Amino acid sequence: MAQLRFDGRVAVITGGGRGLGRAHASLLASRGCKVVVNDPGVSMAGDATAEGPAESLVAEIRAAGGEAVASLDSVATPEGGKAIIDTALDAFGRIDILIHSAGNVRRGSLSTLSYEDFSAVLDVHLKGAYNVVREAFPHMMAQEYGRIVLTSSINGLYGKADNVTYSLCKAAFMGLSNTAAIEGQHVNVRSNLIVPAAVTRMSEGIDTSRFPPMEPEMVAPMVAYLCHDQCRATGEMYIGMGGRLARAWVAENAGVYRPEWSLEAVAEQIDAIREGGDLLAFPPVPDGQLDHLRHGFAMISEGGKVAQSADR
Repeated sequence: MAQLRFDGRVAVITGGGRGLGRAHASLLASRGCKVVVNDPGVSMAGDATAEGPAESLVAEIRAAGGEAVASLDSVATPEGGKAIIDTALDAFGRIDILIHSAGNVRRGSLSTLSYEDFSAVLDVHLKGAYNVVREAFPHMMAQEYGRIVLTSSINGLYGKADNVTYSLCKAAFMGLSNTAAIEGQHVNVRSNLIVPAAVTRMSEGIDTSRFPPMEPEMVAPMVAYLCHDQCRATGEMYIGMGGRLARAWVAENAGVYRPEWSLEAVAEQIDAIREGGDLLAFPPVPDGQLDHLRHGFAMISEGGKVAQSADR
């Protein structure tokens, strides 16, 4: 296969100076993409540092013959989100690719996490994603091209003790990405989630001594593919962990239909409600929520025959 390139494309990568974001930015730049490396250079707790990761990576990309500019604005405010996207427009005249990889951590249990720590993580992860997507999306729609990749997490899919806000935000990305995919489907604007696992500074406090090799660079090729012209996937989720790439999705079982239910009937049928029938999956695009409703309506109109025919 010929080398996949990004010549003429412009990407914004939030959290692009370190970890996963840096790996994504470096790979795209090496394939001809013009890159905005957004990273204010703060600690995981959000405190200012003197590290300058965005400027450092931009210098490396330019030294290798690529094109890149740094953005030090925070994703946490609407003004910051606009400034980040405006950096791409001012420097390169367009925005084709948006990867949201910015993140912070304030660990704490559901019983003890402070509201201040909750808001600090919410602002960067979830509001941050909305702030940059909201600013980039109209430009992508107008030019009839765009690729959006939001960085979710296995914590978002499965939850995690002592990391409630992080898990909540990463799960919420599904709704944002799917909505962008649905609204952009007719004009070649595609949106997907990457669900990565890599050893980065996010791993501080976790014993990774027995982990296999899990470098950010092992995730970047999947993300780059989701950003490429050839990508047809949209409204989907992809796992990237230590060399394993896979697709994840939401599923439900066929269940049980009755025209009326009592509390006791639910109790009697709970096993079939939980596990009865074939597994069903309704892809978000073109209209998974409507497909879900149609399936339910069919069960009702046919007196449960649809579900019964699928029962194990």
